[in-house]
Amino acid sequence: MRAVLLAGALLWASTAAAQTPTDRHAATDSVLDALKAAPSEAVAAPLEQRVQQMWLQAGSPAVTLLMSRGLRNLKADADDDAVETFTDAITLDPNLAEAYHQRAIARYHSGDTAGAIVDLEQTLQLEPRNFAAFRTLSEIAAGREDWKGAYVAWQKLLEIDPKAPGGEDRLKELKRKAFGENA
Repeated sequence: MRAVLLAGALLWASTAAAQTPTDRHAATDSVLDALKAAPSEAVAAPLEQRVQQMWLQAGSPAVTLLMSRGLRNLKADADDDAVETFTDAITLDPNLAEAYHQRAIARYHSGDTAGAIVDLEQTLQLEPRNFAAFRTLSEIAAGREDWKGAYVAWQKLLEIDPKAPGGEDRLKELKRKAFGENA
């Protein structure tokens, strides 16, 4: 229980401190450090959500509005509209890693796997600790039955987020599929 309260305090502190881009970066680093050290999935889950929210809101107000619109489009299965909206966000802020990640998801849902992979590469170039991008990359690889690729991407996710929900079980499953029953 104490760990959950500590995580909550950390979330509050990171939100309160994140005013300038430098402060936001430091706050993101702090939450990512806490995520890596989280003792359980229950403690990690709100940290995951917080860092993803920080990434989504890292742009200007106009970019944040576009990101929200793109997410609504994704939820409504309007994948082409989502791709267009995330592209607009990227045009305004080409250094916003999460815009590329979300566009990758939209592209993948619309059947553009190659475009999704290019966007994921850009995401990880801009933010190498984007565990959610590794999750998406693993899902895409698994969808293509590239079990070794899915396994490697999932390993990278667990390096950043060791207590990802079902993380170790998923790693074992991917390892079995990639390397055989006795792996």
